[in-house]
Amino acid sequence: MIQSNVAPNGMVVTPHHLASSSALAILRQGGNALEAMVAAAATIAVVYPHMNGLGGDGFWLIIPPTGDPIAIDASGAAGSLATVDKYHPQATIPFRGPQAALTVAGTVSGWQLALDYAQEHFPTSLPLSTLLADAIHYAELGIPVTASQADATSSKAAELSDLPGFSDIYYPNNRAPLAGERLRQPDLAGSLKILAKEGLESFYRGTLGEKIATGMEQLGMPITAQDLSEHRARYKTPLKVEHSCGTVYNLAPPTQGLVSLAILGILDRFDLAECDEIQTIHRIVEATKLAFSLRDQHITDPKDIDVDLQQLLAASHLDSLGQQLDTEQAAAWGEPLLPGDTVWMGVTDQFGYSVSFIQSIYHEFGSGVVIPKTGILWQNRGAAFSLETGHPRCLAPRKYPFHTLNPAAAKLKDGRTLVYGSMGGDGQPQTQATLFTRYVQQNHPLQTAISAPRWLLGRTWGNASDSLKLEGRFSEETYQGLRTLGHRTERLAPWSEAVGHAGAIVRHPNGLVEGASDPRSNGSAAGY
Repeated sequence: MIQSNVAPNGMVVTPHHLASSSALAILRQGGNALEAMVAAAATIAVVYPHMNGLGGDGFWLIIPPTGDPIAIDASGAAGSLATVDKYHPQATIPFRGPQAALTVAGTVSGWQLALDYAQEHFPTSLPLSTLLADAIHYAELGIPVTASQADATSSKAAELSDLPGFSDIYYPNNRAPLAGERLRQPDLAGSLKILAKEGLESFYRGTLGEKIATGMEQLGMPITAQDLSEHRARYKTPLKVEHSCGTVYNLAPPTQGLVSLAILGILDRFDLAECDEIQTIHRIVEATKLAFSLRDQHITDPKDIDVDLQQLLAASHLDSLGQQLDTEQAAAWGEPLLPGDTVWMGVTDQFGYSVSFIQSIYHEFGSGVVIPKTGILWQNRGAAFSLETGHPRCLAPRKYPFHTLNPAAAKLKDGRTLVYGSMGGDGQPQTQATLFTRYVQQNHPLQTAISAPRWLLGRTWGNASDSLKLEGRFSEETYQGLRTLGHRTERLAPWSEAVGHAGAIVRHPNGLVEGASDPRSNGSAAGY
C-alpha cells in the first residue's frame, strides 16, 4: 500500500518540495497556517514559474477549529482600458502578449488579507521578511528547473520567445533550459525585497506598484496605476453542500466552486461506495457534464448574477439533476472546456487551523509578458472573457473574469476535517470529486486516492479533443467498459500531468494530521 505522511502537530502539502519546506519552517517557528501559506505561496511563485506567480490571482479557504469557514477572493478585475472596442475586429481575446495581460494581479493582496486575518486571531506574528526570505533566496541563487517547467518552456517556445521580457529570463543562452539546470530571477528577487521592506501593499500602492504601472504603460497593457491602487482582496462566504458524509465547502463566483460542489451533490444520490471502477468513473463523468451546465448558465462576475447559487445546491435541485444521470449510457458531450495551470496547496497548523489555497497565472506562463524591471510574469486570466455583446462573460472595464480556481474543504460527520484540491483548469472539479469519492466514500487510503490513475473529460494542453482521457495505468477492461457505456476514450501517459497535481490534508479527531501529495508533481507532504 502507498503510504501517506502522518504527524502530531502540523502538515504542509504543495506541488513543489521547496515550497513545502518554506511553509514547514514557518510552522516550526511557531507560525500559523496562514503565515505558512504566505511563505509557501511566495516560494512557489519563484520555483514553479510556469504555473503561478506574483502576477496571478489567488483564492483562500480558511477552516478555523470552530465556527464557519471563511474565503478570500484575491482575483483581479479587468483594467479600466479593457473595452470590447479595444479588441475589435478580433473575434476573441488573445492568449499571449500585452493585450492578454488585461486583469489586475490579485494574489499578493490575498496574502495581505490573510495576514490581517491572522493578526486578528493569533496573539503573535512573524515578520514579513521572514515569510519571504526563502523566495528571495531562491530567486537570487537560482532555482533547479523541473522537468515540468522544461517541457512547458520548450513546447511553448513559438508562443513565448518573442514576448516582452520573457526570453531574458526563461530562455537563457537563447534556448529553453533543461531539467536540472539553474535558473536565476534577479529582478524578481528585487521585487520581493521591496515587498519585504515596504509591505505587501507596495505591490499596488507603493514603490513596486509604481514600477509595475510604469511597465504596463510602456507595454500598452490596458491596466492603469489607478486600477492597481483601487484593487483590494475581499472576504467571501463560501458555498456549501450538505453531503451524507458531512458538509463540503468551496468558493463562490467568479470561481467554479459551484461545479465542484454540484458534482458531489449529484453523486450523493447514488451509491458510489459499492461501485466498481467503471461505474465510478462513468458516474463522476456524467455528474460533471450536468454540473458544467450550471456553470455555463450562471457563473460570471458576481455583480451580474441574478440567482441565489446556494439554492442551486439545495437538495431538491440536486435531486432533479440526479434524475437526469443515466448510469447505463453516456450523455452527449462536445462543449469546449478550459485548460489551465495552477497550484493547489494546503496547510494545517498546531492551533487547529487549516487552509486550502490556489494560486494561478491561468495558462502555462500566463500571458508570457514580464513587467520590465520587476521580473513579474503577468497572468492571462482575462482571456476567459468573451467579446460577444450580450454574453454573460462579455468583457467590460473593471469586470471580474470567470475563474476555474476553486480550493475545497470538508467537515466530515466522523470528525475529520479535509482540505484538498488540484491544478488543471476544468480538471479541478473532476479531480476533487475523484479524491473525495475514493477517500471518503470508498475508503481508499489518502495517498492511494491521489496516486491511483485518473482521467479528464475535455481538452489537455494544446489538444482540442474533448474526449474522455484516461491515464495508461487503467486496465483494458476499464477502457472497454467505458466505451460500451458510450464514452469516446483516449489513452494518456501512465503518469500524466494532464490530470493535474492533486493534494490533501486530513485532521483526524485525535488531533493527528495526515498529508498526501501527487507523484505527478515535484511536491511533498511534510509534517512535524
